[in-house]
Amino acid sequence: MLTTRLIPRHAATALPSRLIITATPPTSTTAVATFLTISASRRAAQQPRRGRDPQAGLTTPVPDDAPRQKAASPFYFEAGYSGWAKRPSRPFPPPFFSPPSGSFSDPLSTFDRSIDRRLIHQQTVNGQMIRGITVGDDALLVSSNLLAANDGVGAWAQKERGHAPLWSRLILHFLALSAEEDNYGGRTGTPDPKGYLGKAYEATKEALSPPTEWFGTTTSCSALLHHTEKEIREDPEAEEGQQAAATATRRPLCYVTQLGDSKVMILRPKDEGKVVFETEEQWHYFDCPRQLGTNSPDTPADNAVVSPVEIEVDDVVLAMSDGVTDNLWKEDIAEIVTASLQTWQGKVERGELGREVQEGGGWAEGMRFVAQELVLAARRVAEDPFAASPFMERAVEEGLAVEGGKLDDISVAVGLCKRRKG
Repeated sequence: MLTTRLIPRHAATALPSRLIITATPPTSTTAVATFLTISASRRAAQQPRRGRDPQAGLTTPVPDDAPRQKAASPFYFEAGYSGWAKRPSRPFPPPFFSPPSGSFSDPLSTFDRSIDRRLIHQQTVNGQMIRGITVGDDALLVSSNLLAANDGVGAWAQKERGHAPLWSRLILHFLALSAEEDNYGGRTGTPDPKGYLGKAYEATKEALSPPTEWFGTTTSCSALLHHTEKEIREDPEAEEGQQAAATATRRPLCYVTQLGDSKVMILRPKDEGKVVFETEEQWHYFDCPRQLGTNSPDTPADNAVVSPVEIEVDDVVLAMSDGVTDNLWKEDIAEIVTASLQTWQGKVERGELGREVQEGGGWAEGMRFVAQELVLAARRVAEDPFAASPFMERAVEEGLAVEGGKLDDISVAVGLCKRRKG
Protein backbone atom coordinates (compact mmCIF):
# COMPACT_ATOMS: atom_id res chain seq x y z
CA MET A 1 0.00 0.00 0.00
CA LEU A 2 1.24 3.48 -0.86
CA THR A 3 1.58 5.48 2.35
CA THR A 4 3.40 8.62 1.23
CA ARG A 5 1.23 11.66 1.90
CA LEU A 6 3.16 14.38 0.13
CA ILE A 7 6.24 14.00 -2.01
CA PRO A 8 8.80 16.80 -2.45
CA ARG A 9 9.59 17.62 -6.01
CA HIS A 10 12.79 15.63 -6.48
CA ALA A 11 12.98 13.04 -3.71
CA ALA A 12 10.99 11.51 -0.88
CA THR A 13 12.68 13.95 1.47
CA ALA A 14 12.47 17.66 2.01
CA LEU A 15 16.17 18.10 1.27
CA PRO A 16 17.16 19.18 -2.23
CA SER A 17 19.28 16.87 -4.33
CA ARG A 18 22.30 19.18 -4.61
CA LEU A 19 23.92 20.06 -1.30
CA ILE A 20 27.34 21.60 -0.92
CA ILE A 21 29.39 19.01 0.89
CA THR A 22 32.09 21.25 2.32
CA ALA A 23 31.72 22.83 5.73
CA THR A 24 35.32 22.60 6.92
CA PRO A 25 38.36 21.71 4.82
CA PRO A 26 39.26 18.00 4.92
CA THR A 27 42.49 17.26 6.74
CA SER A 28 43.65 13.71 6.03
CA THR A 29 44.81 12.49 2.63
CA THR A 30 41.94 9.99 2.53
CA ALA A 31 39.41 12.68 3.37
CA VAL A 32 40.80 14.96 0.67
CA ALA A 33 40.58 12.18 -1.92
CA THR A 34 37.03 11.35 -0.87
CA PHE A 35 36.00 14.99 -0.99
CA LEU A 36 37.49 15.51 -4.46
CA THR A 37 35.78 12.36 -5.74
CA ILE A 38 32.39 13.43 -4.40
CA SER A 39 32.80 16.98 -5.69
CA ALA A 40 33.79 15.76 -9.15
CA SER A 41 30.85 13.35 -9.20
CA ARG A 42 28.51 16.15 -8.22
CA ARG A 43 29.73 18.42 -11.00
CA ALA A 44 29.53 15.60 -13.53
CA ALA A 45 26.00 14.74 -12.47
CA GLN A 46 24.90 18.29 -13.19
CA GLN A 47 26.28 18.33 -16.72
CA PRO A 48 23.85 17.72 -19.58
CA ARG A 49 23.56 14.02 -20.30
CA ARG A 50 22.32 14.42 -23.85
CA GLY A 51 22.91 17.15 -26.40
CA ARG A 52 19.20 17.75 -26.99
CA ASP A 53 18.14 21.11 -28.32
CA PRO A 54 14.89 22.60 -27.00
CA GLN A 55 11.87 21.59 -29.05
CA ALA A 56 9.30 24.17 -30.09
CA GLY A 57 6.05 24.66 -31.94
CA LEU A 58 2.95 26.81 -32.33
CA THR A 59 -0.41 25.52 -31.06
CA THR A 60 -0.30 21.97 -29.67
CA PRO A 61 -2.06 19.25 -31.71
CA VAL A 62 -5.82 18.68 -31.63
CA PRO A 63 -7.73 15.72 -33.10
CA ASP A 64 -8.94 16.06 -36.68
CA ASP A 65 -12.48 15.34 -35.52
CA ALA A 66 -12.45 17.91 -32.71
CA PRO A 67 -15.57 20.12 -32.84
CA ARG A 68 -14.96 23.48 -34.48
CA GLN A 69 -16.77 26.31 -32.79
CA LYS A 70 -16.52 30.04 -33.03
CA ALA A 71 -14.79 31.51 -30.00
CA ALA A 72 -16.95 33.75 -27.85
CA SER A 73 -14.16 36.25 -27.26
CA PRO A 74 -13.06 38.79 -29.87
CA PHE A 75 -9.51 38.30 -28.58
CA TYR A 76 -7.11 35.43 -29.12
CA PHE A 77 -3.51 34.36 -28.59
CA GLU A 78 -0.86 34.32 -31.28
CA ALA A 79 1.09 31.63 -29.50
CA GLY A 80 4.10 29.35 -29.45
CA TYR A 81 5.84 27.03 -27.01
CA SER A 82 9.17 25.45 -26.25
CA GLY A 83 10.45 22.83 -23.86
CA TRP A 84 13.52 20.89 -22.84
CA ALA A 85 13.46 17.67 -20.80
CA LYS A 86 16.32 16.99 -18.40
CA ARG A 87 15.92 13.28 -19.14
CA PRO A 88 13.64 11.14 -21.32
CA SER A 89 10.16 10.70 -19.96
CA ARG A 90 8.76 7.29 -19.14
CA PRO A 91 6.69 5.91 -22.02
CA PHE A 92 2.96 6.09 -21.42
CA PRO A 93 1.70 2.65 -20.31
CA PRO A 94 -1.20 0.73 -21.87
CA PRO A 95 -4.00 1.63 -22.41
CA PHE A 96 -2.58 5.14 -22.89
CA PHE A 97 0.19 3.85 -25.16
CA SER A 98 3.60 5.42 -25.70
CA PRO A 99 4.72 8.84 -26.99
CA PRO A 100 6.11 8.87 -30.53
CA SER A 101 9.89 8.76 -30.86
CA GLY A 102 9.88 12.37 -32.04
CA SER A 103 8.23 13.73 -28.91
CA PHE A 104 9.96 16.15 -26.52
CA SER A 105 10.96 13.36 -24.16
CA ASP A 106 12.21 11.19 -27.06
CA PRO A 107 11.52 7.83 -25.38
CA LEU A 108 12.00 4.50 -27.11
CA SER A 109 8.88 2.38 -27.42
CA THR A 110 8.88 -0.87 -25.45
CA PHE A 111 6.03 -2.33 -27.51
CA ASP A 112 6.40 -5.16 -30.00
CA ARG A 113 7.24 -3.98 -33.50
CA SER A 114 4.29 -5.93 -34.91
CA ILE A 115 1.82 -3.59 -33.19
CA ASP A 116 0.29 -0.99 -35.49
CA ARG A 117 2.67 1.97 -35.28
CA ARG A 118 -0.25 4.37 -35.65
CA LEU A 119 -1.57 3.18 -32.29
CA ILE A 120 1.83 3.59 -30.65
CA HIS A 121 2.08 7.13 -31.98
CA GLN A 122 -1.38 8.03 -30.73
CA GLN A 123 -1.63 8.72 -27.01
CA THR A 124 -5.26 8.17 -26.08
CA VAL A 125 -7.63 8.20 -23.14
CA ASN A 126 -11.29 7.21 -23.36
CA GLY A 127 -10.80 6.79 -27.09
CA GLN A 128 -9.64 10.39 -27.55
CA MET A 129 -6.24 11.76 -28.48
CA ILE A 130 -4.61 13.22 -25.37
CA ARG A 131 -4.29 16.98 -25.77
CA GLY A 132 -1.02 18.81 -25.28
CA ILE A 133 2.55 17.54 -25.32
CA THR A 134 4.90 16.02 -22.75
CA VAL A 135 8.24 17.56 -21.75
CA GLY A 136 9.92 15.14 -19.34
CA ASP A 137 7.50 15.24 -16.40
CA ASP A 138 5.94 18.52 -17.58
CA ALA A 139 2.98 19.00 -19.90
CA LEU A 140 2.15 21.98 -22.12
CA LEU A 141 -0.99 23.03 -23.95
CA VAL A 142 -1.31 25.94 -26.35
CA SER A 143 -4.47 27.02 -28.17
CA SER A 144 -5.90 30.29 -29.40
CA ASN A 145 -7.62 30.98 -26.06
CA LEU A 146 -5.85 28.79 -23.50
CA LEU A 147 -2.24 28.43 -22.34
CA ALA A 148 -1.38 25.85 -19.68
CA ALA A 149 1.72 24.37 -18.06
CA ASN A 150 1.61 21.45 -15.62
CA ASP A 151 4.69 20.21 -13.76
CA GLY A 152 4.61 16.57 -12.70
CA VAL A 153 6.48 15.83 -9.46
CA GLY A 154 9.47 13.81 -10.61
CA ALA A 155 10.01 11.92 -7.35
CA TRP A 156 7.14 9.61 -8.31
CA ALA A 157 9.56 7.90 -10.70
CA GLN A 158 11.05 6.26 -7.58
CA LYS A 159 7.70 4.72 -6.65
CA GLU A 160 6.20 1.51 -7.97
CA ARG A 161 3.51 2.45 -10.52
CA GLY A 162 4.50 6.09 -10.18
CA HIS A 163 3.96 8.12 -13.37
CA ALA A 164 4.05 11.91 -12.91
CA PRO A 165 4.05 12.77 -16.64
CA LEU A 166 0.82 10.83 -17.12
CA TRP A 167 -0.84 12.80 -14.33
CA SER A 168 0.39 16.17 -15.58
CA ARG A 169 -0.68 15.44 -19.15
CA LEU A 170 -4.12 14.00 -18.36
CA ILE A 171 -5.11 16.86 -16.06
CA LEU A 172 -4.09 19.26 -18.81
CA HIS A 173 -6.05 17.21 -21.39
CA PHE A 174 -9.27 17.17 -19.38
CA LEU A 175 -8.82 20.85 -18.51
CA ALA A 176 -8.76 21.67 -22.23
CA LEU A 177 -11.86 19.55 -22.87
CA SER A 178 -13.79 21.21 -20.04
CA ALA A 179 -12.91 24.69 -21.30
CA GLU A 180 -13.82 23.75 -24.87
CA GLU A 181 -17.17 22.29 -23.81
CA ASP A 182 -18.03 25.66 -22.26
CA ASN A 183 -16.64 27.46 -25.33
CA TYR A 184 -14.15 29.15 -22.99
CA GLY A 185 -16.99 30.83 -21.13
CA GLY A 186 -19.14 31.56 -24.17
CA ARG A 187 -21.99 29.29 -23.12
CA THR A 188 -22.41 30.78 -19.66
CA GLY A 189 -21.05 34.26 -20.34
CA THR A 190 -18.29 33.90 -17.75
CA PRO A 191 -15.49 31.29 -17.72
CA ASP A 192 -15.19 28.98 -14.71
CA PRO A 193 -11.48 28.02 -14.63
CA LYS A 194 -11.66 26.54 -11.14
CA GLY A 195 -14.59 24.41 -12.26
CA TYR A 196 -12.72 23.31 -15.38
CA LEU A 197 -9.73 22.27 -13.26
CA GLY A 198 -12.00 20.47 -10.79
CA LYS A 199 -13.58 18.44 -13.60
CA ALA A 200 -10.13 17.70 -15.01
CA TYR A 201 -8.91 16.47 -11.63
CA GLU A 202 -11.89 14.15 -11.12
CA ALA A 203 -11.65 12.79 -14.68
CA THR A 204 -7.93 12.11 -14.22
CA LYS A 205 -8.51 10.28 -10.94
CA GLU A 206 -11.12 8.13 -12.64
CA ALA A 207 -8.88 7.40 -15.65
CA LEU A 208 -5.97 6.41 -13.38
CA SER A 209 -7.94 4.23 -10.97
CA PRO A 210 -7.93 0.40 -11.07
CA PRO A 211 -7.49 -1.50 -13.31
CA THR A 212 -5.36 1.26 -14.92
CA GLU A 213 -3.99 2.61 -11.63
CA TRP A 214 -0.95 4.88 -11.75
CA PHE A 215 0.31 7.21 -9.04
CA GLY A 216 1.52 10.77 -9.38
CA THR A 217 1.00 14.44 -8.61
CA THR A 218 1.32 17.65 -10.58
CA THR A 219 1.19 21.40 -10.19
CA SER A 220 -0.94 23.39 -12.61
CA CYS A 221 -1.17 26.89 -14.03
CA SER A 222 -3.20 28.26 -16.92
CA ALA A 223 -4.30 31.47 -18.61
CA LEU A 224 -7.68 31.62 -20.37
CA LEU A 225 -8.31 34.61 -22.62
CA HIS A 226 -11.83 36.07 -22.50
CA HIS A 227 -13.19 39.61 -22.44
CA THR A 228 -15.08 42.11 -20.37
CA GLU A 229 -17.52 44.77 -21.49
CA LYS A 230 -17.13 48.32 -20.25
CA GLU A 231 -19.22 51.39 -20.87
CA ILE A 232 -17.34 54.28 -22.43
CA ARG A 233 -19.00 57.69 -22.16
CA GLU A 234 -18.69 59.46 -25.48
CA ASP A 235 -18.78 62.92 -23.87
CA PRO A 236 -17.41 62.71 -20.34
CA GLU A 237 -17.41 66.54 -20.10
CA ALA A 238 -21.12 66.94 -20.80
CA GLU A 239 -22.71 69.70 -18.74
CA GLU A 240 -24.72 68.81 -15.68
CA GLY A 241 -28.24 67.77 -16.61
CA GLN A 242 -27.22 66.57 -20.04
CA GLN A 243 -27.20 62.84 -20.72
CA ALA A 244 -23.87 61.77 -22.16
CA ALA A 245 -24.11 58.93 -24.64
CA ALA A 246 -22.38 55.70 -23.68
CA THR A 247 -21.27 52.73 -25.72
CA ALA A 248 -20.12 49.31 -24.61
CA THR A 249 -16.66 48.21 -25.63
CA ARG A 250 -14.95 44.88 -25.12
CA ARG A 251 -11.57 44.64 -23.44
CA PRO A 252 -9.36 41.54 -23.10
CA LEU A 253 -9.65 39.79 -19.74
CA CYS A 254 -7.33 36.94 -18.79
CA TYR A 255 -8.47 34.36 -16.22
CA VAL A 256 -5.31 33.06 -14.56
CA THR A 257 -5.46 29.87 -12.47
CA GLN A 258 -2.68 28.75 -10.14
CA LEU A 259 -2.08 25.66 -8.00
CA GLY A 260 1.50 24.98 -6.94
CA ASP A 261 4.72 26.60 -8.10
CA SER A 262 4.34 26.79 -11.86
CA LYS A 263 3.81 30.40 -12.83
CA VAL A 264 1.84 32.70 -15.11
CA MET A 265 3.33 36.12 -15.91
CA ILE A 266 1.84 38.91 -18.00
CA LEU A 267 4.22 41.44 -19.56
CA ARG A 268 3.67 44.69 -21.44
CA PRO A 269 6.44 45.07 -24.04
CA LYS A 270 5.37 48.58 -25.03
CA ASP A 271 6.13 49.64 -21.44
CA GLU A 272 9.67 48.20 -21.56
CA GLY A 273 8.55 44.75 -20.48
CA LYS A 274 6.62 45.89 -17.41
CA VAL A 275 5.38 42.94 -15.33
CA VAL A 276 1.62 43.55 -15.27
CA PHE A 277 0.82 40.45 -13.23
CA GLU A 278 2.41 37.30 -11.84
CA THR A 279 1.00 34.43 -9.83
CA GLU A 280 2.20 33.65 -6.33
CA GLU A 281 3.78 30.25 -5.78
CA GLN A 282 2.09 27.91 -3.30
CA TRP A 283 4.15 25.67 -1.03
CA HIS A 284 3.73 23.16 1.77
CA TYR A 285 7.43 23.58 2.52
CA PHE A 286 10.63 24.16 0.57
CA ASP A 287 10.68 22.26 -2.73
CA CYS A 288 7.29 20.69 -1.96
CA PRO A 289 4.60 22.72 -3.77
CA ARG A 290 0.87 22.31 -3.58
CA GLN A 291 -0.02 19.56 -6.02
CA LEU A 292 -2.94 17.57 -7.38
CA GLY A 293 -2.90 13.80 -7.31
CA THR A 294 -2.18 10.70 -5.28
CA ASN A 295 -2.48 11.19 -1.50
CA SER A 296 -2.27 14.98 -1.79
CA PRO A 297 -4.64 16.99 0.44
CA ASP A 298 -4.79 19.74 -2.19
CA THR A 299 -7.86 20.16 -4.40
CA PRO A 300 -8.90 22.67 -7.05
CA ALA A 301 -11.91 23.74 -5.00
CA ASP A 302 -9.87 24.49 -1.88
CA ASN A 303 -6.48 25.53 -3.20
CA ALA A 304 -6.65 26.77 -6.80
CA VAL A 305 -6.46 30.57 -7.03
CA VAL A 306 -8.24 32.27 -9.94
CA SER A 307 -7.29 35.85 -10.82
CA PRO A 308 -9.18 37.79 -13.52
CA VAL A 309 -6.62 40.20 -14.98
CA GLU A 310 -7.48 43.05 -17.33
CA ILE A 311 -4.87 43.16 -20.06
CA GLU A 312 -4.28 45.01 -23.32
CA VAL A 313 -3.80 44.00 -26.92
CA ASP A 314 -0.11 43.15 -27.50
CA ASP A 315 0.47 42.10 -23.89
CA VAL A 316 2.48 38.88 -23.61
CA VAL A 317 1.18 36.04 -21.42
CA LEU A 318 3.55 33.30 -20.20
CA ALA A 319 2.66 29.96 -18.62
CA MET A 320 5.81 28.28 -17.27
CA SER A 321 6.96 25.33 -15.24
CA ASP A 322 9.36 26.02 -12.38
CA GLY A 323 12.24 24.94 -14.60
CA VAL A 324 12.07 28.50 -15.88
CA THR A 325 11.37 30.40 -12.67
CA ASP A 326 13.83 28.43 -10.50
CA ASN A 327 16.62 29.50 -12.86
CA LEU A 328 15.59 32.98 -14.02
CA TRP A 329 14.44 35.92 -11.92
CA LYS A 330 11.36 37.76 -13.17
CA GLU A 331 13.52 40.69 -14.26
CA ASP A 332 15.55 38.28 -16.40
CA ILE A 333 12.38 36.85 -17.91
CA ALA A 334 11.01 40.30 -18.75
CA GLU A 335 14.32 41.35 -20.29
CA ILE A 336 14.63 38.19 -22.40
CA VAL A 337 11.04 38.46 -23.66
CA THR A 338 11.45 42.13 -24.59
CA ALA A 339 14.81 41.61 -26.30
CA SER A 340 13.56 38.54 -28.17
CA LEU A 341 10.52 40.44 -29.45
CA GLN A 342 12.73 43.26 -30.67
CA THR A 343 15.02 40.79 -32.42
CA TRP A 344 12.07 39.11 -34.11
CA GLN A 345 10.46 42.38 -35.17
CA GLY A 346 13.79 43.41 -36.68
CA LYS A 347 13.83 40.24 -38.77
CA VAL A 348 10.28 40.94 -39.96
CA GLU A 349 11.12 44.54 -40.89
CA ARG A 350 14.22 43.44 -42.79
CA GLY A 351 12.29 40.78 -44.68
CA GLU A 352 14.49 37.97 -43.40
CA LEU A 353 11.60 35.55 -42.88
CA GLY A 354 9.64 33.43 -45.34
CA ARG A 355 6.85 34.96 -47.41
CA GLU A 356 4.06 33.26 -45.48
CA VAL A 357 5.48 34.46 -42.17
CA GLN A 358 6.03 37.98 -43.50
CA GLU A 359 2.48 38.32 -44.86
CA GLY A 360 0.93 37.08 -41.62
CA GLY A 361 3.04 39.35 -39.46
CA GLY A 362 4.90 36.37 -38.05
CA TRP A 363 3.43 36.77 -34.57
CA ALA A 364 2.93 33.09 -33.76
CA GLU A 365 6.41 32.23 -35.01
CA GLY A 366 7.68 35.17 -32.99
CA MET A 367 6.13 33.71 -29.84
CA ARG A 368 7.81 30.40 -30.58
CA PHE A 369 11.12 32.25 -30.91
CA VAL A 370 10.52 34.01 -27.57
CA ALA A 371 9.72 30.67 -25.91
CA GLN A 372 12.91 29.11 -27.29
CA GLU A 373 15.04 32.00 -26.06
CA LEU A 374 13.57 31.65 -22.56
CA VAL A 375 14.20 27.91 -22.49
CA LEU A 376 17.78 28.32 -23.70
CA ALA A 377 18.48 30.97 -21.06
CA ALA A 378 16.97 28.87 -18.27
CA ARG A 379 18.86 25.80 -19.44
CA ARG A 380 22.20 27.62 -19.34
CA VAL A 381 21.65 28.44 -15.67
CA ALA A 382 20.23 24.99 -14.88
CA GLU A 383 23.35 23.28 -16.20
CA ASP A 384 25.77 25.60 -14.39
CA PRO A 385 26.59 24.18 -10.92
CA PHE A 386 28.05 27.53 -9.84
CA ALA A 387 25.45 29.97 -11.19
CA ALA A 388 23.35 32.19 -8.97
CA SER A 389 19.69 31.28 -9.26
CA PRO A 390 16.33 31.92 -7.57
CA PHE A 391 16.30 28.28 -6.44
CA MET A 392 19.68 28.70 -4.76
CA GLU A 393 18.51 31.92 -3.12
CA ARG A 394 15.40 30.27 -1.66
CA ALA A 395 17.43 27.29 -0.44
CA VAL A 396 19.88 29.57 1.36
CA GLU A 397 16.95 31.36 3.00
CA GLU A 398 15.88 27.95 4.32
CA GLY A 399 19.34 27.42 5.80
CA LEU A 400 20.43 24.94 3.13
CA ALA A 401 23.88 25.17 1.54
CA VAL A 402 22.94 24.93 -2.14
CA GLU A 403 24.59 26.51 -5.15
CA GLY A 404 24.05 26.60 -8.88
CA GLY A 405 21.01 26.32 -11.09
CA LYS A 406 18.30 23.73 -10.73
CA LEU A 407 18.48 20.98 -13.35
CA ASP A 408 14.85 20.40 -14.23
CA ASP A 409 12.42 20.08 -17.10
CA ILE A 410 11.92 23.51 -18.66
CA SER A 411 8.60 24.34 -20.32
CA VAL A 412 7.02 27.60 -21.44
CA ALA A 413 3.97 28.64 -23.46
CA VAL A 414 3.88 32.21 -24.77
CA GLY A 415 0.82 34.04 -26.07
CA LEU A 416 0.50 37.51 -27.60
CA CYS A 417 -2.97 39.00 -27.10
CA LYS A 418 -4.56 40.08 -30.38
CA ARG A 419 -8.03 41.17 -31.55
CA ARG A 420 -9.82 39.07 -34.13
CA LYS A 421 -10.58 40.72 -37.44
CA GLY A 422 -14.19 41.51 -38.29
